[in-house]
Amino acid sequence: MPIQLPSVGLALAALLVAALVALISTPVVRSLAFRVGAVDVPRDDRRMHDHPIPRMGGLAIFFGFILSVLIFLPLTPELRGMLLGGVVILILGIFDDIYALPAKPKFLVQIGAALIAVLQGNQIQFLSNPNIFSKEAFWELGWLSVPITVVWIVGITNAVNLIDGLDGLACGVSTISSMTLLVIALIVAEPDVAILMAALAGSCIGFLPYNLNPAKIFMGDTGATFLGFILATVSIQGLFKFYAIISFAVPFLMLGLPIFDTCFAILRRVSHGQSPMKPDRGHIHHRLIDMGFSQKQAVAVLYIISAILGLSAVVLTTIGVVRAMLFLLALCAAGAVASKLYLDHNGDSGQPPQHSSGSSRVARPRQSRPMDSGNFFGEEDRSEK
Repeated sequence: MPIQLPSVGLALAALLVAALVALISTPVVRSLAFRVGAVDVPRDDRRMHDHPIPRMGGLAIFFGFILSVLIFLPLTPELRGMLLGGVVILILGIFDDIYALPAKPKFLVQIGAALIAVLQGNQIQFLSNPNIFSKEAFWELGWLSVPITVVWIVGITNAVNLIDGLDGLACGVSTISSMTLLVIALIVAEPDVAILMAALAGSCIGFLPYNLNPAKIFMGDTGATFLGFILATVSIQGLFKFYAIISFAVPFLMLGLPIFDTCFAILRRVSHGQSPMKPDRGHIHHRLIDMGFSQKQAVAVLYIISAILGLSAVVLTTIGVVRAMLFLLALCAAGAVASKLYLDHNGDSGQPPQHSSGSSRVARPRQSRPMDSGNFFGEEDRSEK
């Protein structure tokens, strides 16, 4: 399907507006964060920084995104539901960045925000039938649509939050995911989705210069959960609700890094007889740091992985059904091998390996909140900070 040039132009304009607004508003948000006490203060030698750094930077991302969206898109019921749910997530994140809210109430609010979006039409209504010989191309979910969609939205919201562990990591990965979905939306002629993703990518790009190592401001829960919520919701809009063989594969590939990291965090803890909510240092970015990578190097590696997964998602939309199935099987095989190697190399309980005192490139362990005060998985998501 040929890409429509007017859609490309609108998407580019939306991206530029969002980037400019986020770039200009970030210093203002930084000052505001200091005033309201949304600041990460290193209280011991376990922190990865040695001076107070403000959180709540996601507010600048929101400003860029919402202004661009309101300029370039009409307010449909689906969009209203997504934006209203996103505002709920944003407000929750602001309070969490200031007051460190308990995990369980946060989880309930996240479910409520997801329901707001779902009840306005943002639902996974169909799943592709993997049996290419079947006459039924899709499986209609019926009443299961609501719970499955809520699980998807809440899961991705927390998954993006979990990878917010190094300067610029979650923001950069979200940018790559947004650009991936932007390209796919242009390919399958979904201009509204393209504009949404252009606005999100632009707002991340505008914020990123302040968030790269050494970070001047952290996006906090305000940004990480908002990005996860929007990515999860947009990924199931338009044709992505039931687009042939790729209906669920594309979002999984596009958001592959946070999904992979979250799933392995749960499996790792359960396999060692620990609660899946027990914090550890077994995340991918921790492992790279413990292997001797600097923060910038670790982030670059994870950017590359995310870009490869995003490119795979784009390829999946441009090939036929049979080739798509073969491509997915090849990706699954490669993923299985990579997972086996990862588990073999990281078969411990998620604790960092011991290093000689002379190693200056290994970051200090992050400080975790108590079990009931982090994100849904009980973790302090601000290991970068």
